[in-house]
Amino acid sequence: MPTCRVNFSAALAAAFFSVACNPANSATRSDAPATSGTGKTEAAKSPPREPADPSVAAADRGRIGGDSSARAWVIIASDFQCPFCKQWHDETYKPFIDQYVRTGKVRVAYIHFPLNQHQNAVVTAEASMCAAAQNRFWEYHDALFDTQLQWAKMPDPRALLDSIAQAVGVKAGDFRECLNSHRMQPLVMADRDRASAAGVGSTPSFLIGDQVLAGAQPLDEMRPAIDAAIAKSASAGSR
Repeated sequence: MPTCRVNFSAALAAAFFSVACNPANSATRSDAPATSGTGKTEAAKSPPREPADPSVAAADRGRIGGDSSARAWVIIASDFQCPFCKQWHDETYKPFIDQYVRTGKVRVAYIHFPLNQHQNAVVTAEASMCAAAQNRFWEYHDALFDTQLQWAKMPDPRALLDSIAQAVGVKAGDFRECLNSHRMQPLVMADRDRASAAGVGSTPSFLIGDQVLAGAQPLDEMRPAIDAAIAKSASAGSR
């Protein structure tokens, strides 16, 4: 499966097939079959203490979607500048949301895994969290992927990021102050550390139950893991 990649642990590196963006090389290929890592997702599911800054706390909550009664989670680890993350968003995100999130079967959360080779990965991650502080994370998330080819190579994309924010209903002044303050950057970096500890080494990756799936996978290939997580959560809830 195509991913943007950094170095995996040895166990996870053997588990994935990918054409990948890499900090050291423009692309690498592993010949191992596509599969999943297991047993590390709890690190990303265990939330840190809520941030003291109310806007950061609101942003942290704002990138969670779905019915609060849903027990199963799908956690998306992604980089807004990764072309394979855009591919997954364009091809799979909407049917996933329609079939699993809007139906109340799972909750979804987005965590940031900005890669060093993507010059605007961190600033777009920060911008998305500034939008999340105003409860516009998912709208801004969609708009960032839709405009990726416009801002990806910009030396300074902040004017465009501001324009995108206004287009999705974010208050411009608050957004600019938030982005320029870099108050969301610690949260973005904490996301990356927690995702790495949970077994994520590439984007996009998906933490589903006790599995880590890597790559721009079609929904039909993700479905067994999602359905298993739903069944397991339902069983646990009935005890």
